[in-house]
Amino acid sequence: MKTLKFISLIIIACFVLTSCSSEKKQVSKTASISINKQQVSLAISGMTCEIGCAKTIQSKLSKKEGVLSAKVIFKDSLANIEFNANATSKKDLVAFVDAIAGGDLYKASISSKKE
Repeated sequence: MKTLKFISLIIIACFVLTSCSSEKKQVSKTASISINKQQVSLAISGMTCEIGCAKTIQSKLSKKEGVLSAKVIFKDSLANIEFNANATSKKDLVAFVDAIAGGDLYKASISSKKE
């Protein structure tokens, strides 16, 4: 019985050690991807409230792959976005905002205005 417990412990230890080493490899792969930081301001029409519309758009943008930070300013109908140009583009961000809520509510365009 003691031998069986000992063998079980060795097997569990092997699983734990191998799973930790594979996680380290995945982290090092993502760390080697270069980041090309860029910023864009999008003018967004169709927002009717700060809590529902602006916060929803900001939340969805923040979760989009390639977006480093997003701030939606309701009173200016503007979204300031910092993104990794190696992972997404300005055109993709406009299309992403346009598609929020089924594509019927919001319309985004690249703006020269920045807050």
